[in-house]
Amino acid sequence: MSRPAASAPAPSRLAFMVRALKYRNYRLFFGGQVVSLIGTWMTSVATSWLVYRLTGSAWMLGVVVFAGQFPSFLLAPFAGIFVDRVDKHRLLIGTQSAAMLQSFALAALTLTGRITIPGLILLNAVDGVINAFDMPCRQAFVVEMIERKEDLGNAIALNSSMVNAARMIGPAIGGVLIALAGEGWCFFADGASFLAVIAALLAMRVAAKPRKPRHAGGPLAELREGWDYTVGYAPIRSIIVLLALVSLLGLPYSVLIPIFAGRVLGGGPHTLGLLMTATGCGALAGAAWLAQRRTVLGLDRAIPIAVGVFGLGLAAFSFSRALWLSSVILVVVGAGFMIQIAASNTIVQTIVDDDKRGRVMSFFMMAFLGAAPFGSLLAGRAAERYGAPHAVLFGGLACVACAGVFALGLPRLRRAIRPAYERMGLLPEIVAAVRDAGEMTFETRD
Repeated sequence: MSRPAASAPAPSRLAFMVRALKYRNYRLFFGGQVVSLIGTWMTSVATSWLVYRLTGSAWMLGVVVFAGQFPSFLLAPFAGIFVDRVDKHRLLIGTQSAAMLQSFALAALTLTGRITIPGLILLNAVDGVINAFDMPCRQAFVVEMIERKEDLGNAIALNSSMVNAARMIGPAIGGVLIALAGEGWCFFADGASFLAVIAALLAMRVAAKPRKPRHAGGPLAELREGWDYTVGYAPIRSIIVLLALVSLLGLPYSVLIPIFAGRVLGGGPHTLGLLMTATGCGALAGAAWLAQRRTVLGLDRAIPIAVGVFGLGLAAFSFSRALWLSSVILVVVGAGFMIQIAASNTIVQTIVDDDKRGRVMSFFMMAFLGAAPFGSLLAGRAAERYGAPHAVLFGGLACVACAGVFALGLPRLRRAIRPAYERMGLLPEIVAAVRDAGEMTFETRD
């Protein structure tokens, strides 16, 4: 009697968590971005400390961050139209090259002692213009690198892991480098790090795609079409609105971290690096949790929980006066925010129509980065008037309230998302059960 053929061994848990890396182009993208993002986070901590060292002003910290983020708010909708039309691979090479030159310019001015606050504001604004095109393009390009839709969530979770691994390493290196040699070398290292991602992009094998024909009504008609689609589809609209509110009210706590490091906790650049690293550790843990998930189902429920945890963490952080406790709390804060942003990204990228992806992701990034500069100004002004702890406390409690409102509308949103999941074949067992038994609901099986 013949023996049955042995089945293939099941993939290990680790292999499952990194399954998106089986795609060659995504592996190259992932490796290049890891190096580049470490440099980006070094620049983030160096910029914050440079402004704090030159001015000692919470308001000026908010102004500098505003200058770097406001262009994304202003240009993102038009950038989305451009991203939907052009070759995303070539556009990324261009934006990454421009960002490299901006970092080298910032390094040159700082190392020669010629950097001023107006100059820093101007260069941050240039970086904001570059990011207005780069970020929605990067988000949309991920989908082109991932051939199987069911692996998209894993790719987005790995992207989040990549960002936050860099967030964990970059500030720590940046804090040490600032103390040893000054902020300018952080900016120089950031510029050099872009070479890794540019080399990775050039090494990719990307098939040429036909250029999308221009819309008969022109760019404004394309913008209106993308806007109507975004605000008319309740799940995407609700997710983006919540993201905008959290970015406006809660995320600006990061602008005030130098104030907590210097005035509240009595530390220096090492303390600032440690606090930012703690946030990165939490965010990395949140991204790892998302990477091990097998399906997009249930992520909608994770969003309000994550926002609530984020808000409560901010409230607790506002009361802490011990470095160890503040660091532990920021781990929780980082995990909460990362789960919200990555879960939101995964759901939106899964249900959006492909021909509108660039425009929808531009509105997504507009909510994420566009609301933040206004929040930075509000947080800076509130910190000047009431103190940084009170500003962070208010933001945290506001986020908790927003999470509660979103949770109340969740059943309606889940019903609206279900048809999209069915069309994509993401709910085969649920669809079969509904057809056969006629009694199982989406809400009970996700």
